[in-house]
Amino acid sequence: MKKGHIIGLGIIGVAIMIIITSIGDASTYESFTTARMLASNGEAKAIHVVGQLKKNEYGKVVGLEVGEDKTSFTFLMVDNDGTEQQVYYNEPVPADFERSEQVVVIGSYRTESLFVADKILMKCPSKYQETDVQATSM
Repeated sequence: MKKGHIIGLGIIGVAIMIIITSIGDASTYESFTTARMLASNGEAKAIHVVGQLKKNEYGKVVGLEVGEDKTSFTFLMVDNDGTEQQVYYNEPVPADFERSEQVVVIGSYRTESLFVADKILMKCPSKYQETDVQATSM
């Protein structure tokens, strides 16, 4: 076998190892129930939970409480299974947070009743939604 072939096979082997290890780190979306169960079993890695902000019948967000120094806040979130949970985030409230359609929190349970988010991802309503255009004739 030529030296070039051996180097090529080595590079392919390293690439396969990198792909296998990165697949093991890929996370899936969990519910608050599953996240709580993982935390009680000693799982310390960050968990992704997807859901919506809790809103009243008028569409206004309820349960949003900003800290006195405005550098942290808590909010109520309902996951896709319908479980309601209070979430703490140690950063200021993101812009358009209350208008978001869907929220992904990445974090873990620090106590039995409090989910602490390390990161928040939001899906906000698009400014480019289709609207009816009225054509006028001249």
